[in-house]
Formats: sequence, C-alpha cells, structure tokens
Amino acid sequence: MRKLTLDFAAAKADVLLVTNAFNVRYLTGFTGSNGACLCFADGRPHVLFTDPRYTIQAGQEYPEGKVQIVKKTRLMALAALEFLAKHKSRRIGIDPNDITVASMAVLEKALPNSAAFVHLPNVVETQRMVKDEAELELIRKSCLTNCAAFEATVKKIKPGMREADVAAELEYQQRKRGASAAAFETIVAAGPRTALPHARPTNAKIGENVLLLIDMGAIEDGYTSDMTRMLFVGTSGKGDLPKQVRGWYADVLEAQLAAIDAVREGASAGSVDRAARQVLKAKGHGDLFTHSTGHGLGLEVHESPGLRQKDKTRLQAGMVVTIEPGIYVEGVGGIRIEDTVAVTKGGCEILTPTPRELIQI
Repeated sequence: MRKLTLDFAAAKADVLLVTNAFNVRYLTGFTGSNGACLCFADGRPHVLFTDPRYTIQAGQEYPEGKVQIVKKTRLMALAALEFLAKHKSRRIGIDPNDITVASMAVLEKALPNSAAFVHLPNVVETQRMVKDEAELELIRKSCLTNCAAFEATVKKIKPGMREADVAAELEYQQRKRGASAAAFETIVAAGPRTALPHARPTNAKIGENVLLLIDMGAIEDGYTSDMTRMLFVGTSGKGDLPKQVRGWYADVLEAQLAAIDAVREGASAGSVDRAARQVLKAKGHGDLFTHSTGHGLGLEVHESPGLRQKDKTRLQAGMVVTIEPGIYVEGVGGIRIEDTVAVTKGGCEILTPTPRELIQI
C-alpha cells in the first residue's frame, strides 16, 4: 500500500474516493479492470472495492488492506458511498475528471445525508509524477527490455518487409523478453510517412533508400517505456544516405541533446521545451517542429508533466520524462529522436541506452 500525501485538512475532505484504474493500482497494487478505493484522512489502510471475479486476485495483490467484494453493482464508486454511509464521512473528495456525467448523477443521488463531494482533481496523478526508487527500477527494466527488442528487430529489417511486419516483430521481441504488452500502438513508418508523427504501421512495403521511423514502448510489471529511433534502409551502404537527411538528423540530434542538458531538478518543464525549440528555430526548422518536446511516463505512457512551451511545472528528482524533438516535411519525410530520462538533482539519468546514431541498413 502507498500512503496518499494529500493534506486532507487543507483540502477540506475526510476521505478521497479513487476510481481511476491506474491510481487504484498505484495506491493498492490491484491490477484488475474494475475497482475503486477509499483513502482516509486518519491514515488507516485504504479500502479496495471490486467484484467477485477478482476475489482471489485482490487478496493476493492487496493483502495488507481491506477488500470489499461487491456483488450487487458494477459501479464500485457507488458501493464505496454505501460503505461511507456507515462510517459517517461527510466531506468526500473525488476527481471529477475520472467520473462520467452519467455516473456522477448516480453518485450525487446516492450521497449519504448531509455528505457532500469535494472536487479534488489530479490528486493522485500529482503524487505519481515523482517516482520512488522501486518505480524507477521498474521503468529502467522496461526501458532495457524495449531497447533489447529494438536491437533484435533491427537485425531482421530489410527492403520489402511491410511496416506491419516490423511492428509485429518489435512487439514479439518485447514479449519474448518479459513485457506484458506494447505501451502503445507501435509506430513504424517508412519514406514520406515518417512525416506523420503518429503514423500507424500499414501493409505498405519498405522500399530502398528510404527513412524508417520506429517509435515503441513496452509495459513490464505495469511500468512503461518509450523510445524513437531512425533508420535508413539503403542498398549499397553509407553512400546512399542523402546529404539533406544527414543535415536534418544532425539538427534534431543537437536539439535533443540541448533539451537533455536542460533537464535537472528545479528547471521548468517549459525551459526544456525551449532548449530544443531554440536549436531547431536557429537551424531554420522552427515551423517543422509541431509537438511538445516530451511528456511524463510511468504506469501510463503519457503522464504529467508535459514538456510544453508555457508549462511552468518545476521538475523534481524522481520524475521520468521523454525527450523527443522532431521535424516533419509533408511529402518528404520526418525525423524524431526520443529517449526516456529520469530527473536527478544535477541533471538526468538516460534510461534508454540504445545509441542515437542514424542506423543504416
């Protein structure tokens, strides 16, 4: 069980009702698809609610806490309110971002007499931004699995393979090395399609003398990883690599290294983004960098903080973020280089050891 760091008195709440599945897992270790939990101001163990399908699993995953098996309703939050009615909690914290309008209407109708909801958005997500050492070790492990899967797959790539074939091989290699799943739909894009930041792999065959972008992540023990690397699939070695591509790649790599250098405890998220953006603007690519420099990562592949231009969030040691500047030219192609890094007091730890050089096949 993880304790909640919320200041209940300042928040004017007696209890926090948690319904987001990732937050429930973070607090209790429960990995089932249907659950909610209550966290109390007095520090007693969280109470986990789930349905009979997970009776054994909940007991195994959350042995130190109280588990309530709910047989009459699949809306776990409603069962939690019924539980609170017997314990006289009156100020019930809830994250409105995690409750649908329809469910909120049901819950408001079921509120115990004289009780009220206190809207407390992103309470657990804010705590999740800073990883403890156990979480960092799991993310390191996921990153190493992801990198190993990439390196094994690169040896198999050749002209004529389909983008979908490469994606399938990457995900097979992840699973072979211990991942439970890909962290997101693996991106494999060749030629002009590399200009699509979120290109989905197609049945198109990879041609000769073309760029190939691979963006992949793994889930291992619940924690995610994320990395993007570029390849050039040629026919006769290094001489096939166009001078323009070399220049673009060097510019994006310089931007990425500048952003990585800007990562340290106390720096703002926006300052990291600006470090990358300033390099690309100076190289004449300012309008071709169309997304943020990175995002937080943990139980979810996209978490806070976001490394965006105006984000004032101060980085803290233990945060894990991606650094992924890119440039994209419609009809020609794109280049993105991405690593996962952990923030430290004096800088950052790079968790994705795969070399950043443009790989030529």
